[in-house]
Amino acid sequence: MIGPAKPIGGPTTAPELPRDESDGGSSFKSPLSVFRAQSTTIFLFLVLIALAAFFSVLRPDAFPTPGNAINMATNASVLLVLAVGSTYVILTGGIDLSINGVLVFSGVIAAMAMVALGGDNPLVLLVGLACGTAAGIAWGFLNGLLVAKAKIPPLIVTLGTMGMSLGFALLLTRGVDISDVPDSLVLTVGSGRVAGIPILVIITAAVFVIGTMILAYTRFGRYTYAVGSSPEACRRASIDVSGHLIKVYTLAGLLSGLAGYLSLARFATTTLGGHSTDNLQVIAGVVIGGTSLFGGSGGLIGTLIGIVIPVMLLDGFVVLGLPPFWQQVAVGAVLIIAVYFDQLRRQLRSR
Repeated sequence: MIGPAKPIGGPTTAPELPRDESDGGSSFKSPLSVFRAQSTTIFLFLVLIALAAFFSVLRPDAFPTPGNAINMATNASVLLVLAVGSTYVILTGGIDLSINGVLVFSGVIAAMAMVALGGDNPLVLLVGLACGTAAGIAWGFLNGLLVAKAKIPPLIVTLGTMGMSLGFALLLTRGVDISDVPDSLVLTVGSGRVAGIPILVIITAAVFVIGTMILAYTRFGRYTYAVGSSPEACRRASIDVSGHLIKVYTLAGLLSGLAGYLSLARFATTTLGGHSTDNLQVIAGVVIGGTSLFGGSGGLIGTLIGIVIPVMLLDGFVVLGLPPFWQQVAVGAVLIIAVYFDQLRRQLRSR
């Protein structure tokens, strides 16, 4: 008797997705990876506490004050919004150098839209927000399309779009900052407070919480880890890797557009030349926070600490009267050490 025919083309069941070694993405974690991720986060948190204690002991009258804490949170806000998007990108094994250019371009578009409308009312502010984020989405989609479909390395794509976005921003403004933005934008989003907490910090906290929840508890987050761990396994599991990469880069673009709007609100001008190193600061913070440059491992809790540490260093140096340039030395050294230990960790896993 002849048995049932076997399906052509191999097994019908999808292969198991790669397990993630991170502090998020609950469906892909092993007990060992959870321990490693938690230990990394705990170590970073202890470093943060040690820095705070060090500066507090040296300047108890200036550093450990509510006003200084709010000042540091405000300084970290725009960088953290950018870092949420960059964490997703780096988790897929990519990189986005264009975030600072997209931030500036989006801020210019938002400012031009609000100036063109005139007036000073909530509708004008919402139109500015919509235009700024739409500009960011467009650049992010272009990045994703070139990376996923044209197969151009992310480093080259985003380096190119960084120059393009900054160039277009300068062309649109003729190299002169736009400063006549609505006063209500500056007084509410830029410097307004709710229960003593800056609205800028509240918006950033909301972005961070939503990004963390998506990364840890949704299919989109699990796919982000999986694509970074093994794109080929994801393809065999019928995951649209190219489509997911486009979505991730588009998300990073959206958050860059939002960061441009928040920067415009905070400084009341487009600050064309004020974000030249934001991309490097953000990438350094993400990597220091434990997200692997090779993809598939990391999370937003570590990113938060990785962004706050350089901000605290700079604030501490200013409080102590030291040259703030020491911050760049310290962050650069920590970044190299973080990448070195990440490589050692990968080598140990491969054995």
